[in-house]
Amino acid sequence: MTTSSLSSSSSLRNKYWILRHGKSIPNQKGLIVSSLENGILPEYQLAEEGVNQAQLAGEQFLKELKDANIPSENVRICYSPFARTAHTAKEVASVLNIPFEGSQCKVFEDLRERYFGPTYELASHDRYPEIWALDEKDPFEKPEEGGESAADVVSRLLKAMEEIETMFEGCAILIVSHGDPLQMLQTILNAAKQQNEPSCTNFLSRLKVVKVPSVLSKHRKFALETGELRAVF
Repeated sequence: MTTSSLSSSSSLRNKYWILRHGKSIPNQKGLIVSSLENGILPEYQLAEEGVNQAQLAGEQFLKELKDANIPSENVRICYSPFARTAHTAKEVASVLNIPFEGSQCKVFEDLRERYFGPTYELASHDRYPEIWALDEKDPFEKPEEGGESAADVVSRLLKAMEEIETMFEGCAILIVSHGDPLQMLQTILNAAKQQNEPSCTNFLSRLKVVKVPSVLSKHRKFALETGELRAVF
């Protein structure tokens, strides 16, 4: 299932689903927890409702795998290191009867939450709209010094996708991440499907070509609820 080189195919080598983490304790408290330092703390994992959402998502994913005749040994769960995403991935793995500490579950730091910046950290969720308004105006501009622009997040998502595509082939990949990163991942996947640039020798090169303001500024169209699962490729 693994290989060291990327295919020159116009498509991807794996089938992809995405899952936004279940409702977390920060969600419940109305807090922005976006730094890696805070995000990995156990006090910011899933709330009880989020555990239920993760289990339901696992059951839905299991059904979709069975409908597609995909065996559990072909599943790979790739997740953000944050406590809320690791907790979600662990619950899904349990439903699928996959060992969370085994080779089928792997953490990818580049799938982490978008860091909005120091003045946003641990602030109210009410500040999200001002960030998204900035993204719509200029997705290459950072919310503040030290924070990540939408384009910054896409750059590391491209690295994660290239790593996953290099590492696995013919697998059902479940990416467990966060709202903003998953919106942006869907945005570039959708745009790349429509990209006909002849210089693009494979799908990953198409993803890089569509990293432009006119595409990234629309990422909010792909918003997910907590615990929402989607097949994306």
